[in-house]
Amino acid sequence: MKIIFFVLALLSTTFCFAQRTLIHCGSLIDGKNKEQLQQVTIVVEGNKITSVEKGFTKPLKDDKLIDLSKKTVMPGLIDMHVHLEEETSKDRLLSRFTKNEADIAFQSTVYAKRTLLAGFTTVRDCGGTGVNIALRNAINQGLVVGPRMFVAGKSIASTGGHADPTNGNRKDLMGDPGPKEGVINSAEDARKAVRQRYKDGADFIKITATGGVLSIAKDGSGPQFTQEEVNVIVETAKDYGMITAAHAHGPEGMKRAVLAGITTIEHGTLMTEEVMDLMIQKGTYHVPTIIAGKTVAELAKIPDYYHKLVVPKALEVGPKLQETFGKAYKLGVKIAFGTDAGVFPHGENAKEFGYMVEAGMPAMEALLSAMQVNANILGMGDKIGSLEKGKMADIVAVDEDPTKNIATMTKVTFVMKDGVVYKNE
Repeated sequence: MKIIFFVLALLSTTFCFAQRTLIHCGSLIDGKNKEQLQQVTIVVEGNKITSVEKGFTKPLKDDKLIDLSKKTVMPGLIDMHVHLEEETSKDRLLSRFTKNEADIAFQSTVYAKRTLLAGFTTVRDCGGTGVNIALRNAINQGLVVGPRMFVAGKSIASTGGHADPTNGNRKDLMGDPGPKEGVINSAEDARKAVRQRYKDGADFIKITATGGVLSIAKDGSGPQFTQEEVNVIVETAKDYGMITAAHAHGPEGMKRAVLAGITTIEHGTLMTEEVMDLMIQKGTYHVPTIIAGKTVAELAKIPDYYHKLVVPKALEVGPKLQETFGKAYKLGVKIAFGTDAGVFPHGENAKEFGYMVEAGMPAMEALLSAMQVNANILGMGDKIGSLEKGKMADIVAVDEDPTKNIATMTKVTFVMKDGVVYKNE
């Protein structure tokens, strides 16, 4: 009988054994430190990193070897601002009336895969119709290939504000959307809207604290919530364990959001030194999305690409993002990498690194802002964002040293997420 139990135990141990994957890294950026390491081996078992070893560890008989000895290896990148349900196009307004949820869902799978193959293994989806929640679930279940997602579901707006889903509609199609649809007009509405997002399955709360560029409305920068409304949103979100993000272009809306305790300011185009100082004091992060500003400014020059109300806003606001980011960084505002992908084609996210460097941020700091910095904001700092023992095996590689040629980030040649290789050129 003892022999039988011994054999069963031995078989159990044998079948639970996970094959090791050894990754030989020519140069390694660990996601936390500014210094690169040379000739390192990452050992992966299942979906976890079990060790990071100096030198090129010799594989044992059953080990799998991935040779990245001539590449720069780093943690999977994290983009804090994407919209995976859609992508910029000339018929974007019309598509609101011609596409069903199923259409949006299927096209989102294409954008998700493209994003992952560009090296972004984790993203924060900052608002859509709610299909983004289903996309997250499908990726988690292994039904769809894409990055790990943290989603806001539907953004919260005020009536007529940026993210009111009925802006630009005919009067008989406008209706009167409320908290369930993410539109509020009081502190009580605000509380209900946050709770509805929680009920829907959102991971965090996104609000549109000011007007926006692409919404069909004249104002692109004025505040669109009272201080009380923003306070209640942040307070209620904290009760439900959710961080908060505020789309904001104008300074007053930013100020109200920061005073309320918002986690991140998205865009921050017209940010003043007063707001920057307040963000430093409160520990608020700036998610610059420079590439989005540059994209809308260029597309606005194409006749009839945008609605006539959008064009002047895009031409005025778009070009200012990079300059504002540079000032904020130099003053000491904390920076989190984010792009607003969807406003520009998905998969081009890494161009943001180049724009950050142009504005005066050292390449390594720009890279780290998309690694451990973002992981910590998401509350995932113990699981992703760096290459060390116990972390999830999210690993990407590029051919050149990005601190010498930041453009190499736009040509990721290796992508592993959760221990699974999705790209290896």
